Amino acid sequence: MAPTDETAQVAQQTSPLGTTPPTPPPGGEASGQGARMPRWLPRAMVLALTLVALFQLGSWAFHQLIGLLINILIAFFLALAIEPAVSWMASYGMRRGLATFLVFFGLLIVTAGFITLLGSMLAGQIIKMIEGFPEYLDSVINWINSTFHTHVRRVDVQDSLVHSDWLRKYVQNSATGVLDVSAQVLGGLFKLLTITLFSFYFAADGPRLRRALCSVLPPARQAEVLRAWEIAVDKTGGYLYSRGLMALVSGVAHYILLQALGVPYAPVLAVWVGLVSQFIPTIGTYLAGALPMLIAFTVNPWYALWVLIFVVVYQQFENYVLQPKLTAKTVDIHPAVAFGSVIAGTALLGAVGALIAIPAVATLQAFLGAYVKRYDVTDDPRVQGHRTRRSPSFRVRLRGLLGR
Repeated sequence: MAPTDETAQVAQQTSPLGTTPPTPPPGGEASGQGARMPRWLPRAMVLALTLVALFQLGSWAFHQLIGLLINILIAFFLALAIEPAVSWMASYGMRRGLATFLVFFGLLIVTAGFITLLGSMLAGQIIKMIEGFPEYLDSVINWINSTFHTHVRRVDVQDSLVHSDWLRKYVQNSATGVLDVSAQVLGGLFKLLTITLFSFYFAADGPRLRRALCSVLPPARQAEVLRAWEIAVDKTGGYLYSRGLMALVSGVAHYILLQALGVPYAPVLAVWVGLVSQFIPTIGTYLAGALPMLIAFTVNPWYALWVLIFVVVYQQFENYVLQPKLTAKTVDIHPAVAFGSVIAGTALLGAVGALIAIPAVATLQAFLGAYVKRYDVTDDPRVQGHRTRRSPSFRVRLRGLLGR
């Protein structure tokens, strides 16, 4: 009998072991072909890509505007520093804009006068050193000839210096670096102008700025913001007050020394030491002491040594005696915390961070202190640093071990 189509189909579906495989469920292929992507997945992918793009855009904008943000931060703290003077003049009926202008004008006059005196002093000393350089060179050559029995002449030294490759390369590098120095000077002036404008607006429109900030906050938050603002003004002003007082003490002390040694330009040098050592953190002391030492060296080399010894001794007195007392009364911050905050500020924002670190930390400490619950300390000797039970001394324990 010839097999039909149905028997052939059954034979094909029959396995070699004689068992018949299960029949696939109806509509299986249709359901597999109809499976599609979940509806939320494209939206999630688009949202993730949008967030990544926004993050990249924000990071790029932040790095581009970091200079402007630092200038605004400096301007804000400068406005906080002059806020007491502006508010005091405004309390007598003067407009805040005019009061702010007068404060900035006074600071400009003081700064310009100091720079003019310092520049004239440096110019006079440089001219004096240039005029006395041949005599100084002759004395050095005579000492070399008498000590080492040589026959060096000043003309030979001058010719070797003029025709040296080092001098030619130095002049070439200096000529090419003039444009870089000019660009840096112009950039510094632009930054100074930006800081001045922002600080002027922050100080002149202080009440309006506080009202605009409080208008978007609930009443409870408004009180906290105003309290934090007031604390920031007090701490920043206290920090500048303490620094100004230490600069005054330092300037008077160094003026007495320089006047006793007979160093020229003693008043200007004393002002230089007082301002630079107090308002330039970390390296300000060394920069402040270098200039008086240089001027004293032109008078007598031993005078430079005396100035160096006095700077080191006075710095220790200021760090361990004067600064802790003034800081505790004005800023109310521990010296170790102040030192750590300066290091942290320098690591984050460089010299700007070092300048604003102490008032910022003092403001944060005073503001958070109102929300920290404090308890009465128990009357325990260990709180005062005394031990309740004395352990046997090393000598007694050694005797016990030897006795065993």
